[in-house]
Amino acid sequence: MDTPAGGRQRRSDSTLRASILGSVTVPGEPEQVSLVRKFVARTLAVAGLPGIDSDAATLLTSELVTNALLHTDSGLPGGSVTVVVRGLHDGILVEVVDDGSGGTPVVKDDALAGEGQGLYLVQQMAAQWGYLRDSAGTTVWFYLPAAAPPAGGPSPPPGTRRGGDQHWAAGRARTAASTPPQISARSSSLVT
Repeated sequence: MDTPAGGRQRRSDSTLRASILGSVTVPGEPEQVSLVRKFVARTLAVAGLPGIDSDAATLLTSELVTNALLHTDSGLPGGSVTVVVRGLHDGILVEVVDDGSGGTPVVKDDALAGEGQGLYLVQQMAAQWGYLRDSAGTTVWFYLPAAAPPAGGPSPPPGTRRGGDQHWAAGRARTAASTPPQISARSSSLVT
């Protein structure tokens, strides 16, 4: 293994690490939501990650950015929203960072309501989601796994970490075992 100047060892297998595929900070204005959608779609297209549902990632990011503008200080004059897209060995993690608010993210349980369905969609479509708060703001995140390759389908490109359902399950178990509980919890309650 390589040892950088600081004396810490690096892993030679970097495919197990998360990598930032892209990030963008936009002013807290409604017209910026469409720019964020384009950013996420372009970022995922350039990354070329197999099995990632780019449409779902774009939709869920759009919902979270809209929530940030409507329900946090990001929607006030001078506010901003930051979106970070991370590639993981078995999917993607998207983080939407806002300027904070007095409340916490709430999932509305009325599926027929005309509005307020953003977090409900995230809860239904993402494998995991949650939020972290600190004095600077709130980060709402979601995780979308890569789809397992179809049985008998084409083999993954050489060097990928996706060899089939058994490897996929093992990768998910490693991710769960190394992820702090407050990050890996999937919300099943109305208030998270």
